[in-house]
Amino acid sequence: MRTLLVLAHPDLAASRVNAALAEAARPVENVTLHDLYATYPDLRIDVEREQRLLLEHDRIVLQFPFYWYSAPPLLKKWLDEVFLRGFAYGSGGTSLSGKSLLIATSTGSTEEQYGPGGAHPYPVVDLLNSFDATANITGMRYEEPLIVHGTHGLGDAELAAYQDRYRELLASGVLRKRALSAA
Repeated sequence: MRTLLVLAHPDLAASRVNAALAEAARPVENVTLHDLYATYPDLRIDVEREQRLLLEHDRIVLQFPFYWYSAPPLLKKWLDEVFLRGFAYGSGGTSLSGKSLLIATSTGSTEEQYGPGGAHPYPVVDLLNSFDATANITGMRYEEPLIVHGTHGLGDAELAAYQDRYRELLASGVLRKRALSAA
């Protein structure tokens, strides 16, 4: 299984967690690390190039810091411009069908702060539903997201454990289906 890891961090040099996750992914066989902000500093996306990259891979990983309950602006722009009708969805848009989509994201707040009674009333997994919907409309399989909570207080040993988990997840190629919550 070939994996395209689309990294979207506006200031990766200042990032401790996303930079560490990216470093953990670099040596993994069959993983192509694609840093959007490094590739497109002018924010002008080469749509044909991006679509070719998607076609060449079986699994798409979107790695980003969770900003204001969403993804950084360049990743949103990338999705808008690359996942076009006729390519990713709609009539004849089956290019992504059968591939898988994994979200790897980080939050400054702890897991306990996301949900009823917390500072943020919804769990992050619920706030990522737009990516699940994107996978659905494009015919992709949505994998259980990797969420690194509490990055501001994350110790070195905890970060190393997340790096190991990320490496194993990328290397395994095993799809983890999102568990549906009983609501």
